[in-house]
Amino acid sequence: MFIHKINEDLSLKLIELRDSESVFELTDGSREHLRTWLPWLDFTTKIEDTTEFIKGSLKGFAENRSLNTVILFKGETVGIAGFNEINWSNKTAYIGYWLGEGFQGHGIMTAVAKTLTDYAFDELGLNKVEIRAAVGNKKSRAIPERLNFVNEGCIRQAEWLYDHYVDHVIYGMLAEEWKGN
Repeated sequence: MFIHKINEDLSLKLIELRDSESVFELTDGSREHLRTWLPWLDFTTKIEDTTEFIKGSLKGFAENRSLNTVILFKGETVGIAGFNEINWSNKTAYIGYWLGEGFQGHGIMTAVAKTLTDYAFDELGLNKVEIRAAVGNKKSRAIPERLNFVNEGCIRQAEWLYDHYVDHVIYGMLAEEWKGN
């Protein structure tokens, strides 16, 4: 099992089926907050939907093409983060993340993204890490910016959010840049 302690209060743990209830409750309790930027909330309406997400996550992990973790803060599930995709041909990992509404503003996600980036370069031997965020999602964009990721550009109408498209900013970090960072 994958588990990584970031500091005394914060750790990442490979998502498991037994996390279904805590992840669903966090999702449900933060639904309106998360719905602003995440397109899957309307399709996650019962615990079984979360269970199916976890099954898919575990399959991706077993096939070495993704890694989804539960973020634990002081022992409590507060969000999800990981590599939505690992492209081994191009040696690139794509980080995705979300935090429950009451847990923002504590530096949790910046520490998590830093840890995942370290892991991608130091443990997996990858060359690049990308983070994408909607142009208007200032909180999400602040994370790669704090970590000195390079703004590589904008993809127009990259994602459909319920009733409109949003543009995405792509942030990238190369292994050689990270080591000198």
